[in-house]
Amino acid sequence: MDNSIFNPTQQEQDISSKIVAGLERISEVFKVLLWEKAKLVGLSPIQIQILIFIAFHKRELCNVSHLAKEFNVTKPTISDAIRALNRKGMISKDFSSSDNRSYTLQLTESGKKMVTQTNDFAMPLKKQIDNFNESELTGLLNTLSNLIYKLNYNGVLTVQRTCYGCKYYQKNKETNYCNLLQKILMTTEIRLDCPEYEEKANG
Repeated sequence: MDNSIFNPTQQEQDISSKIVAGLERISEVFKVLLWEKAKLVGLSPIQIQILIFIAFHKRELCNVSHLAKEFNVTKPTISDAIRALNRKGMISKDFSSSDNRSYTLQLTESGKKMVTQTNDFAMPLKKQIDNFNESELTGLLNTLSNLIYKLNYNGVLTVQRTCYGCKYYQKNKETNYCNLLQKILMTTEIRLDCPEYEEKANG
């Protein structure tokens, strides 16, 4: 018990524990901001997350199976949220794939309007991050990119779309290179959610 990450004494002795505790605080910020927006517009947090995801990601990712992985919830939870959004006229189902049993999701005009009302829910956090200087932002992005990739590689995080896990990414000594864009990537150009991401064959 004494060496728990959440024991303040342990945090004073181990910087990694202190960082994990800090990340836990940040995760609480997201929950609070999302719930505040959800209450304002009469949706649940997961419904807002689904609408925003559909708005900004390619269609093949907008299905029940992927959304369950994306948000680390069960397929029935996603299906319930989709049914609610469908009843509210915010999404439609597209059954045009070769498998008639599966479908992808699209936003209706009503859904698009809701996204414009809700996709700024994390803005209070961004405003604080904007106050960091360029070198601090670059270092933070580099750390987060590596952490997300490693968590995914070790099975803790189900889905990630960072450069480091992409088949097009190549590390040449200290240089990051994208074989799709055919260019060297500065640290600030490393993507956390790349539209062209394709997972490395070796995982």
